[in-house]
Amino acid sequence: MKMKAASVLVRTYLALFLVLAAASTMFPQEAREASEELHALFDAAWAWELKENPLAATAVGVHDYDDRLPSVTPEALGRRADAQREFLRRLLAVDRAKLNAGDRISYEMFARQQREAIEDYEFKGYLIPLTVDWGFHIAFSRLPFEVPLETTQDYENYIARLRAFPTYVDQYIALLREGIETGTTLPQVVLEGYESTIDAHIVEDATESVFYTPFASFPVGVPEEERAALRERGLAAIGNNAVAGYRNFYAFMVEEYMPGARTTTGASELPNGQAYYAYLIRHFTTQDTTAEEIHRLGLAEVERIRGEMMNVIEGVSFEGGFAKFLEFLRTNPQFYAKTPETLLRQSFVHRKKGGWQAPLFVQDLAAAALRCRARARGSCSEVHGRPLHPRTRRKHTTGILLGEYLRAG
Repeated sequence: MKMKAASVLVRTYLALFLVLAAASTMFPQEAREASEELHALFDAAWAWELKENPLAATAVGVHDYDDRLPSVTPEALGRRADAQREFLRRLLAVDRAKLNAGDRISYEMFARQQREAIEDYEFKGYLIPLTVDWGFHIAFSRLPFEVPLETTQDYENYIARLRAFPTYVDQYIALLREGIETGTTLPQVVLEGYESTIDAHIVEDATESVFYTPFASFPVGVPEEERAALRERGLAAIGNNAVAGYRNFYAFMVEEYMPGARTTTGASELPNGQAYYAYLIRHFTTQDTTAEEIHRLGLAEVERIRGEMMNVIEGVSFEGGFAKFLEFLRTNPQFYAKTPETLLRQSFVHRKKGGWQAPLFVQDLAAAALRCRARARGSCSEVHGRPLHPRTRRKHTTGILLGEYLRAG
């Protein structure tokens, strides 16, 4: 009996060993196939995104579309939403359980990106393509400093984009006009002075335009005998297209959009605003939380930070209280850089002081390089995030710095 039981046990262990052995050869193959399927999807989505957004393609070093601008027509936007739905469908067909840990993270990130892009489209977020300090027209003014300008073909591409600008403007105006009709606009109160972001580019003399910069001098890659013709075509494109586009956009904003913008302020007061606001909370916090919970957290943080500030005030023996201390910080010249170079130096100092804390909050911190250079007041700072598949680009207007954070893939 004991021998029989032992024999059964041996056979059971043998069968289990054979199953595990088969699994050890099968699972890696299945895992490899799932990973290959996932990355093929990522590659297809990335190639599609670059084709849909030629400016982004140029920015990341893909130069197949350097003579084009994106399309923001309703048809183009609908086509993109359909493509994102298809990418999501293909993603969900990949067996997530067979992916390694890194691929599972990429899977979740990609899923979130597609779902949010679809959701934003369905909420018609594209009807508010401007922010209080940024817009397509500001981004376009950076064109001379962000595109390759080393060869004759580069200059031809640059001129082609200048010529395409009026159409680009018209497409955005159509979206903004629909926003007025549906009450989907920026709050009127935040638009005061917005025209100043446009009229700086409305010039009578094309040589005074920022877009003339590449034609003031040419690189060695452009033959001497071709420069005069390029300059002539460039001047025409600046006056007839770039400046004309800004003039058209200025008239629309001043005569239609700013007077027609909504007089309410909160996103919750937009059409379907409560649901849209809940979506924005998920988008910006990545958490399923409520506005009330965020508000309570904010109040608690204000109380905590103010307590730390009071400790500083007491620590430096400042007399006059909290409000006086804030006024002291805002008005005392010792806290302000007197030259762009000083500001750059201080920026680097503070970056080094704070940089060591980043790993406390980010587990896998990509190597990053910082480049800063002083520019004239009114220029823009740009932050370029470049993960494995670079997908984001965010810009802010600033005073005198142009800073670029380039994150290696």
